[in-house]
Amino acid sequence: MNKPLNLLTLAVAASLLMACSEQAPPPPEAPEAPESAEAEAPEGTESDASSDEASSESESTGDNPLLTENDLPYGMPPFDKIESDHFLPAFEAAMEEHMAEVEEIASSDEEPTFENTILAMERAGRKLQYIGRVFSNMTSTVTDDTLQETQRKMAPKFSAHSDAINLNPDLFARIEAVYDQRDELDLSPEGLRLVEEYHKDFVRAGAQLSDEEKEELKKMNSELAELTTQFSQNVLKEVNDSAVVFDSREALEGLSDARIEAAADEAADRDLEEGKYVITLVNTSIQPPIAEMENRESREKVKKASLARGSRGNEYDNTGVVADIVRLRAERAKLLGYDTHADYILEDRTAQTVEAVNGMLGELAPIAVANARMEGEDIQEVINETEDEPFELKSWDWFHYAEQVRQERYAFDEDQIKPYFEMNTVLEDGVFFSAEKLFGITFEKRPDLPTQHEDATAWEAFEEDGTSMGIVIMDFYARGTKRGGAWMNSYRLNSELLGGHPVLGMHLNVPKPPEGEPTLLTWDETTTMFHEFGHVVHGLFSDVEYPTFAGTSVPRDFVEYPSQVYEIWAAWPEVLANYAKHHETGEQIPQELLDKVIEAQKFNEGFATTEYLAAAIIDQAFHQLGPDETPAAEEVMDFEASVLEEHDLDYEPVPPRYRTPYFSHSMGGYDAGYYSYIWSEVLDADSALWIKENGGLDRETGQHYRDTILSKGGSKAAMDLYLDFAGREPSIEPLLERRGLVIDGEDEE
Repeated sequence: MNKPLNLLTLAVAASLLMACSEQAPPPPEAPEAPESAEAEAPEGTESDASSDEASSESESTGDNPLLTENDLPYGMPPFDKIESDHFLPAFEAAMEEHMAEVEEIASSDEEPTFENTILAMERAGRKLQYIGRVFSNMTSTVTDDTLQETQRKMAPKFSAHSDAINLNPDLFARIEAVYDQRDELDLSPEGLRLVEEYHKDFVRAGAQLSDEEKEELKKMNSELAELTTQFSQNVLKEVNDSAVVFDSREALEGLSDARIEAAADEAADRDLEEGKYVITLVNTSIQPPIAEMENRESREKVKKASLARGSRGNEYDNTGVVADIVRLRAERAKLLGYDTHADYILEDRTAQTVEAVNGMLGELAPIAVANARMEGEDIQEVINETEDEPFELKSWDWFHYAEQVRQERYAFDEDQIKPYFEMNTVLEDGVFFSAEKLFGITFEKRPDLPTQHEDATAWEAFEEDGTSMGIVIMDFYARGTKRGGAWMNSYRLNSELLGGHPVLGMHLNVPKPPEGEPTLLTWDETTTMFHEFGHVVHGLFSDVEYPTFAGTSVPRDFVEYPSQVYEIWAAWPEVLANYAKHHETGEQIPQELLDKVIEAQKFNEGFATTEYLAAAIIDQAFHQLGPDETPAAEEVMDFEASVLEEHDLDYEPVPPRYRTPYFSHSMGGYDAGYYSYIWSEVLDADSALWIKENGGLDRETGQHYRDTILSKGGSKAAMDLYLDFAGREPSIEPLLERRGLVIDGEDEE
């Protein structure tokens, strides 16, 4: 849950706790999860000498746009005035202000009450959280050396700042006093939940430890802050450093002219000699160009570069960082009274226990691998039939020949459908159209509002009666300063206590075409856009009393549920008919081709589910180790391999979606939580069945979903929200049926 104190820790040191998206499984480029960093400096409020040197008169608090009011709608960030070197002094001023607010609460002579303790904490630190959100977005979308240096400097300071609050005995005594009398305070259900959540969070943060143990915890948090920041920065640098250089156009045979031209432009941008071509990588094991490459050696070169990232023994090698993170997390969990880090994390999730997660993953993995192997047999047949000198299927062959299997089975390829999915049309006539049908809301472009990059655009959202709801900044193109994947984040949240309107960001990583050419999306990119918008409406519709529960502030294994539900509208016939039109002729996508697209959604699901589950199980395996069981740096990759073998997931043509050294989810904000996507999709598939049975794309359905799920944030337990919506417990069968996964040789049906 994105609670205020946790936000202070997580928002600043790497990436804000944002609703990250990944189609699980998969889009070809799966997004990364937000990385968390906990860190330390004495008391967390004073700047060090290097910080002082970084500040100048022009960066004084009076001139700093991060610290001054502006006349933009709903307090959205003045991106046109913000410079990278504004953040360091802004953070220091906001931290000092926040600590003063907390100290005033903790040292009060008044008897502790809900109003003077819990609500006072809800009001404290809002400026700091806002700056953290802006910083998080800029480090994720337009990072530079200054931002990265600020990230490194602030990580330890924020750990100390968070610890100074969470481990303050006077503050905890006041919170505990309110908690002990909570049943006599005549609180609303949401107010009662707020008190209980505050108390639980402080206990989980170490408030009940001895002074000696608190000092030990602070050191662990500080080290983890620095390590997780280092990990995230290494991932970005390594993905750029691992870009693959080709010496001839012939090596890229099969790629479109536009993609080859983009590869030549990338080489030129890197100051390589003419005639060179650079294929950049995305932060998953899958690399989309491989599907189109005819040259097997070229495919192998790209795939091996992808899989080797972070474990090459260079300056960006992350294996040692991983070993230290896993060890420290295990030691911290033990200090806090838990057997493993996974036990600590899952206690605060919908799943609640290691056994529940292992049971679900263990139930799905054998089914997924069996289906992947059957798919592999089909691909091997194609290789045997079409190649003069057949070879054994490898991971770099899968998507190239799987595309041939798909064309044979469904008689279409991506190049046939992409002309019908022009990006702006998908957004306005697909995503926005479905939102109006379901919720009555509309969107108006606001080119007058500043954004963090020229490729981003602000949109204002309106209720059915014309009332303004908030702002969404949409940023869809990939670039070298932007992290991979797709995600939604919040700049401003709204609540009854503090008022306001949401200001949100929605981010994709679509390759930008040469100037003058349209942006044509793949089907996966199209559904990813719908997915991210599911997070957006979760933020827009938030209607809660307290900011702790606002927007996507729900357990990590529930946050993907609303976004995955929204994917169903991408393929909903009425929605498709409105947006799937040829970008040149306006002709609707032919029904025959459309039917094949829909049918093909189950294609390759054995691969998709297996590569996802492999990553999820690796994540759990690392975090279910005790402090004395964690691997050393040189053992990290062997441990990963042993986990795959133990679970029969060591099928070479299907590597994990993320290998450990570039697994930003596991080393970041989804630690012991990568299972969340499949956990959420069980709810999603069951919800899709409910929607089809109860009206589909109409206002009544949309309003019910808004009232029971989207508006509630974290104000109720997640599964209670689900029961309010569906009126039943979720079942795994709709998920298996959706994915077309075969059990014991028979369809689940």
